[in-house]
Formats: sequence, C-alpha cells, structure tokens
Amino acid sequence: MKHGWMSRQLGMTPEDQWKKEIVAGAISYFAVVYIVMVNATILSDAGMPLQAAMVGTLLTSIAGCLLMAFGGKSPIVVVPGMGINAFFTYTLVHSMKLTWQEALAVVAVTGVLFAIVAFTSLYKIISEAIPKNLQHGITVGIGLFLTFIGLQKSGIVIAHQTTFVAIGHFNDPNVITACVTLVLAVILFIRNVQGGLLISILIGTGLAYLLGAVHPGEPVSALDALRQYGGLFGQLSLMKLADIAFWIAVFLLLLIVVFENIGLITAQTNMIDRPARFKGSLRALSISTVLAGIFGSSPPVAAAETTAGIAAGGRTGLTPLVTAVLFGATFFFIPLLGYIPDSAIAPILIIIGGLMVQGVKDMDFSDFTEAFPAFLIMVMIPFTYSIVDGMAFGFIAYPLAKLAAGKGKEVPVVMYGISILFLANFVLHGVL
Repeated sequence: MKHGWMSRQLGMTPEDQWKKEIVAGAISYFAVVYIVMVNATILSDAGMPLQAAMVGTLLTSIAGCLLMAFGGKSPIVVVPGMGINAFFTYTLVHSMKLTWQEALAVVAVTGVLFAIVAFTSLYKIISEAIPKNLQHGITVGIGLFLTFIGLQKSGIVIAHQTTFVAIGHFNDPNVITACVTLVLAVILFIRNVQGGLLISILIGTGLAYLLGAVHPGEPVSALDALRQYGGLFGQLSLMKLADIAFWIAVFLLLLIVVFENIGLITAQTNMIDRPARFKGSLRALSISTVLAGIFGSSPPVAAAETTAGIAAGGRTGLTPLVTAVLFGATFFFIPLLGYIPDSAIAPILIIIGGLMVQGVKDMDFSDFTEAFPAFLIMVMIPFTYSIVDGMAFGFIAYPLAKLAAGKGKEVPVVMYGISILFLANFVLHGVL
C-alpha cells in the first residue's frame, strides 16, 4: 500500500500524520481568525454593512481554503489579505472614488487576470520586470500605512487642524483600551503564543466594556447577518468597465496581488520542501480572488499565519480543509463579533504594520537609482494616504533615475509601460 511521503516522515504512520494535519489546521485557524473582525472593520470603512462584511470574509476564507486543500494540495491557509484590504477601501473607494460595488468588480476582474497569469508563465514575466526594491518598498509602505490607520482608529494619533499629533487623550477609555490591548498583543506575539492576536482582541473588548468605552448595541442574530448579507452577495458593479480609471485600478491591484502571493507561496512551499506545489497553490489563489469579488470581500492571500500550521506539522491540503470547517462554524459567532470595538482591533493593525515593515531588511540601498524610487514608495504611501499615489511616485521615479545615470537600458520595457500608466493616472485625476 502506498501512503505517499507522509508515511516516510520520521517513521510516522499515516494516522499519526493525519492527526498532525488536523491539529495544524486548528492552530492555523486560531492564528488567523482575527481577520474576520479586522477585515470586516476595514471593509465597513468602504461603506459595506459590518455584519455582511463578516459573512463575506468568512465565505471568501472558506472557499479559498477549500480550493487550496483540493487544488493546491498545500497546508496554506487562504484569507483576505491585510494591506490589500487597505488598498480596496482607502485607495479604490476613498481615493479613486469608486463605490464599493465597483471596487468589488475590480477585485473580480483582477481575479480573472490573475488566473490568466497563474495558469501561464506570465507571472514570471511580471515578477521579473519589477525591481525587487520596488516590490519590497510597496510592502513596507503599506505596512506604514496600516500602522497609521491603526494609530488613528485607536485614538493614539488624533487629527488637529491640518496636522496629526501623537498625543491623543490618554484619559479616554478608548485610548486606554487600545494601549493596553497593544501592549498585551505585543507581549503575546513576542512570546509566540498561539492565537495571541485573537486573545488580545477578546481581552481588549472586555476591557472596553468594563471602562465604558463602548456599550452593547441591539442584538443581531446570525440569521439577521445572513439577511443583511443578501445586499452584499453578487453586488459587484461593472458600470465603470469602459473607464480607464477602472483598468488602472485593476492593473495596480493585480500587481499587488501577484507580487504578494508569489512571495508568500514560494516561502511556504519551500518550508514544506515541496516547491512543486507552487503552481497549483497560485492557481487556487487566483480562483479565490474571483470568488472574493462575488462574495463581497477584498482579495485573499496565502496567509502569513500559515507558518504556525506548518510548524505544527501541516504538510498537505488536509490542514486548510480543517481550517475551512472551523471557519464554517464561526458563522454562529457573528453576533458576538459585532460587539468588538475599534479600540480592540486597531492595535492589531499596528502590529501587522510592524511585521510588513520588516521587508526593509531585504532592500538594497547601495545604488541610489534603486534606493530612491523605493524610498519614495515607502514614504509617499502613508504621507499621501493613498497606496496608488505612493506607488506612482516610485514607479515614475525609477526610469527617470536610471535615465539620469545613463542606465536606461537596464529598465525593462514593461517598467516603462507601467510608469507611463502611472503618469497617465496622475494626469487624469488632475494631480499634475
């Protein structure tokens, strides 16, 4: 009887490995379930009903994990991505003035193009055309942006006329709750406590109610949430399909989705010593992105928290299958999730931002023509409060810097095309 490679791992029987996979799936779930509340909160800033956004997040996660289980056959957990959800809300909706319905159409169309990229060799061409410094700069810039949003939502940083000050009102129960939650979350994260971010959110929520920072609202049943979700499912609007701004949005989102998932999946499949699973996993994620636009969520990614499940022994698609089942059970807790305040969620955004900023260590600052464009992306994303505008400054500056140094031939033709598109976006929106 052939049990595959599982039976050869340290003399384990298939039954022992299956037990490990089940435990790994459960650990992955508790490590990443916080995304249900955090993602829904960010999507609600785009105008989506909070409870409906929770349902959309859950359905996207379940579908993504099932596709990964049976298509990718990898222990990778799929959930809506942090950073990408910020792009959805604060760039597509707030900056580019799309409705959330039109932004969902951008997600679905991006998913179709992502599938074309994933099922062909195009992902290699795109990935190789964009300098690594710029790719890392995008990640770092989005991390700073998320941190800024978290500081604002927590009240630690408040608006004061035309500036932001990092003083806030530290006698405010919301700020106290956010600070305590942040300290607790950092401690649990450093101590590598499984589900530490979720534990921090729950304790922060309890503290918020004890301090009177929030008060219980009208109870909402799971059935009410599903009824509310009826106004979100399949509501993507293609009204802007002929608008060039729509396609610029699609192009930018595609870049982010492709770069992030290629990096994550490469690292995760290498961790399990199964690089051959890369193609199947990328394809599963591309289909998940199409479904996200239909279900009503920002695009999914191969969750960084997948490493928790891999560390626990997850090696096959059984791990995300277990996670999908647990996400399904989470529907019954949606009424409780609606009571979690911003002050308990904002600190998690700050921590995730800190994790994303670590990408700066992989950047090369020895060549100024490479470093300066990436630097512009990092600082302009949070300073302009727009991921697309921040990216534009760096992508336009890159070929200009190379041309000024007499290195124009080093710039791929694809990069020149991307820079022209960014410049056109500026002109169309009257920035220049």
